[in-house]
Amino acid sequence: MLRIAFQGELGAFSEQAVEALFGPDAERVPMREFDGVVRAVVDGHTDFGVLPVENSVAGPVNASLAAIAACAALEVGEQVAIPIEQCLLAHAGVTLAQLRTVASHPVALAQCAAFLGRHPHLRAEAAYDTAGAARDVAAGGRRWEAAIAGRAAAARYGLAVIAAAIQDAPDNHTRFVTVARAVDGEARHVAS
Repeated sequence: MLRIAFQGELGAFSEQAVEALFGPDAERVPMREFDGVVRAVVDGHTDFGVLPVENSVAGPVNASLAAIAACAALEVGEQVAIPIEQCLLAHAGVTLAQLRTVASHPVALAQCAAFLGRHPHLRAEAAYDTAGAARDVAAGGRRWEAAIAGRAAAARYGLAVIAAAIQDAPDNHTRFVTVARAVDGEARHVAS
């Protein structure tokens, strides 16, 4: 079975990209940081990694691109575009008016700037991952906290979708690429 590293927690959009690229049987290995994905691949702990490189709303995912560029022993391979539907997630029975904070990855927060602007009572807080923010909201039990993440994270962590499709652009998508150890010691990159 292939082991595939990705940045984020189970339920993240990156996990959806893993399934799209490698199928449902690949073992998913969550990593906290983009650099962790690169290290897992280069050190041979995983067979491949999957990293986001560009979002249609927020632009390049700079931290991910920097992690790829910093490692000459990587080869960039296949790519896939995953539709991104951002949702406001909270505990069941909570209303939008009751919420005070909303956590998510900075790229996801940027994708939802108009929604956040229409709800100034929500204080945005950066988190390392969308699904990680959902997991933390579920575990915290504080009914004034919410997360911005996808429906897969809501299902995985038992949260309710308070508002769906809150991203600024309805055609929001993120392009993900696979990374592997370079066979001949030199990196080769796919065209953008």
